[in-house]
Amino acid sequence: MRAIHVREFGGPEVLTPVEAPDPVPGAGEVVVDLAVADVIYLDTLLRAGWGADFFPRDLPYVPGGGGAGVVSAVGAGVDPSWTGRRVVARSSTGYAERIAAAAGEVVEIPDGLGFREAAAVLHDGVTALLLARDGAVVKGEWVLVTAAAGGAGSLLVQLARDAGARVAAAARGEKKLDLARELGAEFVVDYSAEDWRQRVRAATGGVDLVFDGVGGALGLAAFETAAEGGRFVTYGTSGGEFTTIDPELAERRKVRVHNALEAGPPEQDEVRDVLAQALDLAAKGVITPRIGATFPLERAADAHASLAERVTVGKSLLLVS
Repeated sequence: MRAIHVREFGGPEVLTPVEAPDPVPGAGEVVVDLAVADVIYLDTLLRAGWGADFFPRDLPYVPGGGGAGVVSAVGAGVDPSWTGRRVVARSSTGYAERIAAAAGEVVEIPDGLGFREAAAVLHDGVTALLLARDGAVVKGEWVLVTAAAGGAGSLLVQLARDAGARVAAAARGEKKLDLARELGAEFVVDYSAEDWRQRVRAATGGVDLVFDGVGGALGLAAFETAAEGGRFVTYGTSGGEFTTIDPELAERRKVRVHNALEAGPPEQDEVRDVLAQALDLAAKGVITPRIGATFPLERAADAHASLAERVTVGKSLLLVS
């Protein structure tokens, strides 16, 4: 089968198309013939060698975390009726024509939802729904979403809007700000402007809830926009840096800080339930993943370069078949 290998850590150029053996399902596993592979920013960090303590990888490896396709084989202990079903699957690989995944990591795609849209919510839909739950969006309050034109950020804008919140969106560049407006943001700001924090506070009086999808220095700046008594939910890793908030500062300002990354991954059963919910919401049109860039499998390096250069507006996907 066709696949992408990372033979050494480095830039996008280390993503190499190869011919690899077809996967064989073990006990409790299925093989999925992928139509679309998911691409997330974390993939680019791992490829560069970041996060070995959190996400150990032995070279060479097939990057990615799953995708959408059709079950072509099942292993021992798996209901054979899964064969032929359209599914999304989370796995430790993804940039390949076929992947093996645990049966517990596979969810059937609802009727009417395409492979691309299903793959687009595989990770970002789960992330957005879990973050929205952690932030506990309240009707009428101001919510700031940074990286608002990204895969998860664009869904958070929609979820906050649908919950009745007033949404402020921060992103870089007019195209991304236009997308945030289209999705329902009431106020938008380009965080390449030095005074963007002051502009957010002037427009909102201080936001009640911040979703920090950037991390690093921009995450610290986003924290400054939170009103006293507000909430700050961080999940971004721009440049490989988390947002670390001084606990004493948070206590003085009475801002509740939740670091979704430090909290660790949720349990498999919870992820499966939330993924099924995300797929259902997408099928019903309640949330609409905005797919900004698609690339053939062989051009995975271009997908990574586009993400690293912050060119992509919306979700990135690899088209496998």
